[in-house]
Amino acid sequence: MPSPTLTPSDLGRLVRQARKAQGLRQDQLAGVAGVGLRFIVDLEAGKPTIQVGKLLAVLEALGCKVTITPPAGTEGAP
Repeated sequence: MPSPTLTPSDLGRLVRQARKAQGLRQDQLAGVAGVGLRFIVDLEAGKPTIQVGKLLAVLEALGCKVTITPPAGTEGAP
């Protein structure tokens, strides 16, 4: 069964949980991911207009995996 669609707030919550589970402060995560502290604060707050490239850098720094499943019948779909 596919996962439900995530909202910006859901992503922010997941990032916060992963960061805290790893014992990182927001400024530490920002440094490891190569983004600014303000970006981490906005991301965790669920800001809907964050930059995708920076989000992916943060997720990679946390060791998170991202899976995208295209709709059935689309080129490249399983």
